[in-house]
Amino acid sequence: MIYFTSDLHLGHQNALRLCNRPFQDVDEMNRTLIQNWNQFVKKNDFIYILGDLTMKLSLDEANQIISKLNGRKILVKGNHDKKYDECLFEEVCDYKELKYQKKFLVLSHYPFLEWNHSFRGSIHLHGHQHNDSSYNLKMREEGIYRYDVGVDAHEYRPVSIDEIFNFFHI
Repeated sequence: MIYFTSDLHLGHQNALRLCNRPFQDVDEMNRTLIQNWNQFVKKNDFIYILGDLTMKLSLDEANQIISKLNGRKILVKGNHDKKYDECLFEEVCDYKELKYQKKFLVLSHYPFLEWNHSFRGSIHLHGHQHNDSSYNLKMREEGIYRYDVGVDAHEYRPVSIDEIFNFFHI
């Protein structure tokens, strides 16, 4: 299976307030995000992280947490990512394009107004904005194939490619 996520901000106390997250403290947030990730993502699943995996953690703390996360991780860097230990990832990049079941996907941390093949039905997956689920509904209603994979829009868990395709009725 293939999963996507972004903007976990593991270790970031202010994410609780700024994103209105329902956790008592940063430790509860970290535990819940790690548990939710590992509940969905299995060892051999691919997971594309579209930026801002951690924040306010030392590099050693960040690497230690990342090593606990299941899956074959591909990091598309965000504005808060550190120079993590690259052996924890299959790939680290700034931007990614992939094709799955004849569908073209454009992955970045930041949302784009236009993207490669956007006028041919490609899907743009992003994070950065910390939207709730209403954002994705609005994009679909407007006929825009742009989708926020961030944890704030997905009950603090990764979202599968099948869920995204089903969302867009593909």
